[in-house]
Amino acid sequence: MPIPSPAGSRRQRLVDEVAEQGLVLDGTQPAHDLILDELDYALRPPVHERRVPSYGAIVAPGTAPWAWQEVTGLRIERRPIDPEVARASRGYADGISSWLLRWDAEHDEGLIFDRPAGSERDLVVLAQALGATVVQRHPSGTVRVVGPDGVFRFDGLWWHHEPMVASWIDAVGAGTGSEDRQVLERLLQFAVHDLGSGGVGAILVFRPDRDLPTSFERRLPTPPPLRIGHPPDLAPLRHVLAQIDGATLFAADGTLREIGVRLVPTTAAEAGVEGYRGMRHTAGRRYSYDDPTAAVIVVSEDGPVTVLRGGELIAATSSGGPTPGP
Repeated sequence: MPIPSPAGSRRQRLVDEVAEQGLVLDGTQPAHDLILDELDYALRPPVHERRVPSYGAIVAPGTAPWAWQEVTGLRIERRPIDPEVARASRGYADGISSWLLRWDAEHDEGLIFDRPAGSERDLVVLAQALGATVVQRHPSGTVRVVGPDGVFRFDGLWWHHEPMVASWIDAVGAGTGSEDRQVLERLLQFAVHDLGSGGVGAILVFRPDRDLPTSFERRLPTPPPLRIGHPPDLAPLRHVLAQIDGATLFAADGTLREIGVRLVPTTAAEAGVEGYRGMRHTAGRRYSYDDPTAAVIVVSEDGPVTVLRGGELIAATSSGGPTPGP
């Protein structure tokens, strides 16, 4: 009986490991071997002088290159790569502004963006715009695989799966108009891929009734009117939310209105709505009872995102993805 090679055994363990979270790389599709090659490299890159490099590869794109820039908002330079030096070209791909593009086993290119695009939200946009699977080792050490089935994130110990927000927006956006639904989807993407993936806890309130007499206690000055639908505004918003407690309020058009707000429940909410998980979730749940038309998105520091409306759990992400409320 032939003895399996260490590399072959390691590769099979990786296939089995990611399959437990729903990422199928069993060789039934031509791109599976390419994705495994890039994932194996991202998990175990060469270390130089104790520095572990970041890395990024985009595998098997399925959309027309002429549309990439318009959809992503990036200026993208494509650089041909000689097949004989394809492996060596990995050293130039930082997974932030420069990427290795693998069409198939014999055709590779280099991609260079005009600005950094390495956040989890950026990877989701890239995967959707290029119709590809994106493999990244972030400078923080987190390894991600992003494709049609969502985000698969490895933190050094465990794999975690986040399905695409579009796959569960129906449950969250039920009863809302198309414009509200669009803003709500962007808020959810921000909550899952910017805050949750970075360990930033928060309460995001969409369409709050600011005329409720006792529901808010404003503690900070009025913030700049950052817009959830304007990508350049998301970095400063993420940065400030990592430094404060309290709720963040967004108007119907997705514009930031208040930040660091203390949610004050009514007596009816305190009496009629049970606590849920910790203080952050309980405050969000009770506020949603007092303001039943608002959508309240609660982000835990350890990643999961919960959506509440009318005092009820509408949907929540978990290690197995989003689950409907009771």
